[in-house]
Amino acid sequence: MPIESTGATSRTAQTAPTGKRSRFPPEREAEVYAATLELLRETGYAALTMEAVATRARASKATLYRQWQSKPRLVATALRRTRPVSLAGVNTGSLYGDLHETARRVAHGAAQETALLSGLAHAILGDPELGLALRETVVVPESAELDVIVERAVARGELPTHSPAAAFLPHLMVGAVTARPLVEGDIADEDYLARYIDHVVLPALGRP
Repeated sequence: MPIESTGATSRTAQTAPTGKRSRFPPEREAEVYAATLELLRETGYAALTMEAVATRARASKATLYRQWQSKPRLVATALRRTRPVSLAGVNTGSLYGDLHETARRVAHGAAQETALLSGLAHAILGDPELGLALRETVVVPESAELDVIVERAVARGELPTHSPAAAFLPHLMVGAVTARPLVEGDIADEDYLARYIDHVVLPALGRP
C-alpha cells in the first residue's frame, strides 16, 4: 500500500545509468574502484585526478573516460560498488526491527567511511556534478529502500497512511551520521543510532 509522502517512484525514476557497459572484467573494475578510493583518502577529492587513478590502476586515462565519463561519475560509482553497507533486503517483519537493522548497517558503514563521506559532502558545495552523481548513484537507491520500509509499515498498520515525516527519513539518517562527529566528536555507532531511532525517528514518523 503506497503512501504519498515517501516518493519512492519519483526517486527511483531519477536514477540514471552510471556509465557505459563495462569492457573490463569484474576484477579490473574492482581494481579501478579500489585505486579511486585509495587516492581519494590520500589526496582528497579536489586533488584527485583521472590520470592518477589510471596510473594507480594500470589503465589508460582514455579508458577511464570512456567507461565513466568524468571524475565525479567514477567516484560516485566506486562508492556505490565498494561501499561496506547497503540497505537492500532489510525486512525483519516490523518497522522497529527494520529501522534497527538499518541503524546497525549504517553504523557499520559510518565506522569505516565517516571521514571520506564528510570530505565528499564538503566537495559537493563546489562541484554540482559530483553532487548529482552521488545522488543518482548512492542516495537515490538507498532512499528507495527506506521508502519500502515505510510502505511496508503502513501496510501492516504500524504507521498512518500519510506520514509527513516519511519523506525526510533519508535526511534524518544522513543527519545522524554527519552531525555526531561535529557535535560530540565521535562516530555514529550502533548504540547511538539505536537510541536515535527510538527517540527521534520513530516518534517523528508517528508510530503509535
